[in-house]
Amino acid sequence: MVEPQVYVRFPEEADAAELAALYKRNREFFEEFSPSIPEEFYTEEYQLEKIIKTKTDREEDQRYDFLVCHREDNRIIGSAGLSFVLRSSLQSCMIGYNLDRDYNGKGYMTEAVKQVVRYAFEELKFHRITGEASPRNPGSIRVLENAGFHKEGISRSNVKINGVWEDHQVLAIINPAD
Repeated sequence: MVEPQVYVRFPEEADAAELAALYKRNREFFEEFSPSIPEEFYTEEYQLEKIIKTKTDREEDQRYDFLVCHREDNRIIGSAGLSFVLRSSLQSCMIGYNLDRDYNGKGYMTEAVKQVVRYAFEELKFHRITGEASPRNPGSIRVLENAGFHKEGISRSNVKINGVWEDHQVLAIINPAD
């Protein structure tokens, strides 16, 4: 078996500067398909606060953020997260992700999503994970499909991006152990 070219891990405080640089470098690219992002998001200080908060979020079973790292040089090339955590009779969450533009199209995000899904199912015992992507972003839809997600439908006028309410393709994956 070929070893994956990427791995995921939880962020640490020492990652703040590298994360801020990643987001600054990809700002225009990410904002094409993402809701409005506040200016302070692109600062090292904001990223440090966010990293500190992610530890609390994990402890409280609210959100799980991961960094996507390139195995060859351990460089942070993206992030993935599990949010909208619902327990009780639902046991579900939503996955989101981004990847440095220079690393797109190489299968890295598909591999990272598979790793996060495996963690979500095996360690966190989720039953269902949903993901959403703009129909204008077929690469993101392909990532989810290649990671085992199935299309479920379109959420109409779902996310406001650059001042416009946009539809999103909804995909989901069910824990095969359930």
